[in-house]
Amino acid sequence: MTAGEIRDCIVLLGPELEPWRCSRFAWKHDAVTAIDRVAPAPAIERDTLVVIPGLYNSHTHMGDSCLPDGATGLTLEQGFFRPNGFKYRELAKLSRAEHLPHVVKHLAYMARTGTICHVDFREQGVSGAELLREASRQTGVTSIVLGQLDQVPFDQAALETNSAHLPPLARHELENLLQVADGFSESTMNDLTETAWVEVREITTRLGKLRAIHCLENEGYRDVSLARTGQGDLARAITLLAPHFIVHLTVANDQEIQLLARSGIKAVLNPRANANLGLPLPPIRALLDRGVSLLLGTDNGLLNSPNLFAELDFTYKVAKSQYGDAVRPDPATILRMATSNIAPVLGSDHHGYLDTGLPASFVVLNFHQPHLRASRHIAASVVTRVTPEDVLATLNQGRVLYQDGGFKF
Repeated sequence: MTAGEIRDCIVLLGPELEPWRCSRFAWKHDAVTAIDRVAPAPAIERDTLVVIPGLYNSHTHMGDSCLPDGATGLTLEQGFFRPNGFKYRELAKLSRAEHLPHVVKHLAYMARTGTICHVDFREQGVSGAELLREASRQTGVTSIVLGQLDQVPFDQAALETNSAHLPPLARHELENLLQVADGFSESTMNDLTETAWVEVREITTRLGKLRAIHCLENEGYRDVSLARTGQGDLARAITLLAPHFIVHLTVANDQEIQLLARSGIKAVLNPRANANLGLPLPPIRALLDRGVSLLLGTDNGLLNSPNLFAELDFTYKVAKSQYGDAVRPDPATILRMATSNIAPVLGSDHHGYLDTGLPASFVVLNFHQPHLRASRHIAASVVTRVTPEDVLATLNQGRVLYQDGGFKF
């Protein structure tokens, strides 16, 4: 649709996601044109619609969404490590024609659950990045594609020596990959030599591309890195790769959390995926208390549905348990992990919040529902009570990605 408006609604506004009752929320083409504020509205006095920013899923592997629960009972290494992990063996069996519809349907489900954009760690080299680009085009969900080399470029001896340059074929593949992808990420810092990581940083910087990496998902990440180099994987990531964000940190200790906080690098947490693998839950309290800016992801489609409302609920309750009191954290702190915290990472039109003149990227929620209609704390209800069935519409820069059949603007 080219234009529209919603009257008498509540809108979560600005980077802090403050709830306001508005007489009118309007947009034209790809931008919000009017937000007529009436009064702050932390609670609901009567049934209404609630408008929130479109959600950002900051860590996915949508390529393996075609294998739901296929790694059940497998360890992290058995299911997800190259070259022989379950995921990589199964993906290699699929043709593009077989694979693409799975990814398209899962991106459509993301739109159904309020997500307008995801940051994907995409396997299978150039072809994998191209496949996700096509799925994004078909669905309208923005895919920030972080590609991965199709094959590990070093044998174990080279990794132990830890000084080899990227082989010419791998360097050529990386250059080609970055013509399609928005950035680069290997699985762990232990997958490349230190010399190669510096080359990756230089190439991505020259091309203006993003960098990200998984760190400290389990103790093995740190242990292998320490045995090989004398430094943990997080310290090496910060020094060698200088990533835009770091994923997981489930076993990060206080010293590592302080190191991350000093670096200013954002962290992406994936609590449901970690729990599904029997791994420790991320230290949300410690990260927040140290001032680390956090993002949220659903991780592998193989492990979880890409439903950020489920992730928000689980994350909030884990965080409250870690704080051990009824006050911390504020629900809006958790909601910002899937909205406005994204802006410094992606920039451009990825604000993650709503205001006049900003992109018309938003979700309409049905707070007429019995479990929502009398909410005493709107942000808390969005984080803990909203389900996919409560989503009436999802728009990305004015484009309708999902609209309930019974809902009309």
